[in-house]
Amino acid sequence: MKQGTLSRWLKLILIGVGFCGVIIYAAVLPMMANTVVDQYPEFADCKWPWLILLWLTALPCFMMLFFAWRIAGNIGADRSFSLANAKLLKWISVMAAADSALFFAGNLIYLFLDMNHPSIVLFSLLIEFFGIAISVAAAVLSHLVMKAAVLQEQSDLTI
Repeated sequence: MKQGTLSRWLKLILIGVGFCGVIIYAAVLPMMANTVVDQYPEFADCKWPWLILLWLTALPCFMMLFFAWRIAGNIGADRSFSLANAKLLKWISVMAAADSALFFAGNLIYLFLDMNHPSIVLFSLLIEFFGIAISVAAAVLSHLVMKAAVLQEQSDLTI
């Protein structure tokens, strides 16, 4: 597959992921919150704090999509193994870790404020595990892309 074709496919996938994220954060989560409040009116005071926490977790996710878009553009420009891509992957790693930490801290704070249940905190550990796994994978890819960029730069200087 050519670099330009790969870049277009990656960008198409990123658009799809971004669209799904907007639907989930803008429509699905508020509908779920309204359903919970309708079924359990005692949780009405927890609705907005939880929605705000979940919307805050969307910010690092969409920033990661922006960084991935730039990586896809670099791939299309035949700069797959570049220091710029290594730095962008490092930023994706940092954003994934920050998102997991934010969600974990929010869960704990809400637990101590009696706005959360321990079973939800335990279940959220699974979500946080996936966030940390993405962070580690992006950090490893960043390291490998950086090594490949250095090797490519050295080979470009060799006759």
